[in-house]
Amino acid sequence: MLELIKQPWPWYIAGPLVGLTVPALLIIGNKTFGISASLRHTCAMCLPANIKFFKYDWKKEIWNLVFVFGILIGGIIAYSFLSNPDPIIINDNLRAELATYGVTNVNGMLPEQLFSWGNLFTLKGFFMMVIGGFFIGFGSRYAGGCTSGHAISGLSNLQLPSLIATCCFFVGGLIMANLILPYILSL
Repeated sequence: MLELIKQPWPWYIAGPLVGLTVPALLIIGNKTFGISASLRHTCAMCLPANIKFFKYDWKKEIWNLVFVFGILIGGIIAYSFLSNPDPIIINDNLRAELATYGVTNVNGMLPEQLFSWGNLFTLKGFFMMVIGGFFIGFGSRYAGGCTSGHAISGLSNLQLPSLIATCCFFVGGLIMANLILPYILSL
């Protein structure tokens, strides 16, 4: 059984499991789902300031904080006990394209030449980690949720704003990956 859990699951197993999230939420009486909302709940819980955005009954959303804590614990358990020791296989075409931008050490999930504390203080690293992180946070707040909230929960509830947001996420990802990222990597 442990070997089965360690293997990547095919789309026809993983997809329906993700899809069952929405009926499970409806059964417990909640229509919203998303990870970015947990930051708002955490701020509402921890900030004593009189900020209107954080003045609501966050205790009704405690399940969301428990869910995010479960993701953290699940990630630690998966990394510690279920991770595959085999090296990650990087497509040769991707490896060659990254080499044209000076990224040659691609032996893991996050190339150290892009994602490291030393790289943070370079122009490329600042754009990738600080500016990129700001845009992700700002975008999810501006869109009223993150990709998981809109694409899983919002689309399942037939919400037009979620359809628009999901389309914009997709188009933005295509533009970033094909037009902006190659420019940043060539800095």
